[in-house]
Amino acid sequence: MSQPVLVCSKKIYLHFGLSAFVDMSIVYSSEMSFESQAQAVLAWGRKPSAAKAEQLAQGLSLPVWRLEDGFIHSLGQGVLGANSYSLVVDKKGIYYDATQASDLEDLLAYDPQQQLLNSELLTRAEQLIQAITSHRVSKYNNAPLDISSLNLPTGKKVLVVDQTAGDMSLKYGLVQADSAEQMLAAALAEYPDAHILLKIHPDVLAGKKRGCFPKDFQHPRVHCISQPINPLSLLAEVEQVYVLTSQLGFEALMLGKSVTCFGVPFYAGWGLTDDRADPSLPVFQRRKRSRSVIEVFAAAYLLYSRYLDPERGIRCELERVVEYIALQNHYSLLNAGALYGFGFTFWKRNYIKRFLYAPRNQLKFVWKKSKALEGGFNNNSRLVVWGERVANEVNELSVETGVPVWRVEDGFIRSVGLGSDYTPPLSLVVDQRGVYYDPHHPSDLENYLENSEFSPKLLERASLLRNRLLQNRLSKYNLGAESVVDAIKAAQGQRVILVPGQVEDDVSIRKGCVDIADNAALLKAVRAAKPDAYIIYKPHPDVVSGNRKGKVEPIILKQYSDLVLEDASIPDCLDAVDEVHTMTSLVGFEGLLRGRHVACYGLPFYAGWGLTTDRHRVTRRTRHLTLDQLVAATLILYPRYINWQTGAFTTPEYAVELLHRQLQEQGGQQKNKVNWLYRQAQKVVHVYRGVFKFRY
Repeated sequence: MSQPVLVCSKKIYLHFGLSAFVDMSIVYSSEMSFESQAQAVLAWGRKPSAAKAEQLAQGLSLPVWRLEDGFIHSLGQGVLGANSYSLVVDKKGIYYDATQASDLEDLLAYDPQQQLLNSELLTRAEQLIQAITSHRVSKYNNAPLDISSLNLPTGKKVLVVDQTAGDMSLKYGLVQADSAEQMLAAALAEYPDAHILLKIHPDVLAGKKRGCFPKDFQHPRVHCISQPINPLSLLAEVEQVYVLTSQLGFEALMLGKSVTCFGVPFYAGWGLTDDRADPSLPVFQRRKRSRSVIEVFAAAYLLYSRYLDPERGIRCELERVVEYIALQNHYSLLNAGALYGFGFTFWKRNYIKRFLYAPRNQLKFVWKKSKALEGGFNNNSRLVVWGERVANEVNELSVETGVPVWRVEDGFIRSVGLGSDYTPPLSLVVDQRGVYYDPHHPSDLENYLENSEFSPKLLERASLLRNRLLQNRLSKYNLGAESVVDAIKAAQGQRVILVPGQVEDDVSIRKGCVDIADNAALLKAVRAAKPDAYIIYKPHPDVVSGNRKGKVEPIILKQYSDLVLEDASIPDCLDAVDEVHTMTSLVGFEGLLRGRHVACYGLPFYAGWGLTTDRHRVTRRTRHLTLDQLVAATLILYPRYINWQTGAFTTPEYAVELLHRQLQEQGGQQKNKVNWLYRQAQKVVHVYRGVFKFRY
């Protein structure tokens, strides 16, 4: 292992992921025995607290390495406690200090290893700029993306960016005491026919800092942006940007905007900006070279910065961080505005807030149309309902206002435990057209299946996800510990068929079944179709638990099945059979994942695409799909997933990782058949978490 580095600041020592960022052990300076072995002392930028680190380094004849947050910080803000996803470690200076050279400046000025001549690096940088700008990824990412609430004036607009007073980037960025006033005056004078937008810093809006302009600043031509807004959404609306040293200036350059700097940020002096600082300053003598936006981005964001995976806490590439924030922004746009949730029981509301989260949106829970209208519901609101609950109230409100209904249901990779035991889900679907279990109407899932192009990259991802599910032996609820293989007594060569029972009053039965709509009828139909087969009946776990309706009389089970497995896991069952015969059960979909022949007696979402034997058909479903296309739509495009540990949106891949980890921690799949008192106690725990805990 390489030599450790020293810190003399408790705050730095406890910094999230610091050891992973610097890729070496961190030793607190009070541990004197380690000082002789250390290779450097860490300081935080040019903050006053760095003086102590400098004194320690001088006394030990060690260099000082300066740390600072990188250019893509987090979903939140550092002043609000959010951990940063990026960090820079500068062995010469620090990027915002224009009074002396830094590793970043030297890289752009001299590029001794000729890294910026690497065409692959520059192509990667160009692709990342496109991804960052299109997905509106900024330094902080906790502000609304929709600018409609700003009520911006029409016509030409120019942006002036305020910063926090006393910030080190102003002092070391060679900003003068009157530079802020000069900047605003220049914008007013140089764009007499434009509206001047003054953006207040997010730390000022959060009440943690003060800005360079007075809080109550007013000017007849200046429109103050005094509410949180995503910077890239705002930058897209303006023609010109004025900054002191703000990073927004570089984000503006990435968007192709003209930028004027009244200080000297890291991106000034390379021929990209209109620089108003004194041209005789030494910094401009060091920055003689012209650089493109792509080159500066490659140097600052790719070569200079280091990144941690927001979920795993391990080193990663920038692409992973951008992908993560882009996912949050995708759902933030969908969830923006005022949402009215109908039919959500009290215990569900806390976790539903996460699935419907967007910065500054409003989510109100109601059961009656009248209450929604009293609460301000109008045709700009969103109407969200759990399944088919309070359908009449919701449909009436939708017809009267023209607001479409979003229907929420559990996803297909759900949890370790039953929903009827109040176990919180990892995934939900929010369907804006209908809902997947109702074949009488189109749904978002059906639209994906019928119309998606399915890129090679998406199909590769679907294949890997499917294999991961199979390797980790995961299903929807991940319960059951009964032996399967030993219980089967089929004759050699006899076809073994799994018939999964369902909850008979479930809406998927009412909506998705035609002529066979209960478990006994299904068993009879399967026996009639396959008289010589060995038929295994597996009751639905909600029925076995006693939570729901669907029990089959013992005489029927004896006559029409050969084996009943009440507490076996779905993966174990599917491994042991040749076919699955079902009404609309998700077990049919899970059978397809494992290459089993699947016969559908109803109209589940996976029927009608050429992958199943179907008793009935949906005329809208005209396409023949591959298994990976079905998986891509069903598990990647359609549901949304939440990481219980962070409360943020996640990918199906990480949801599978979380489930697998949870199963390992509890020693594998647990029995579903437990005594009544234990089950009620577990329900109480889950309800408590649902009502009182923000995250799981």
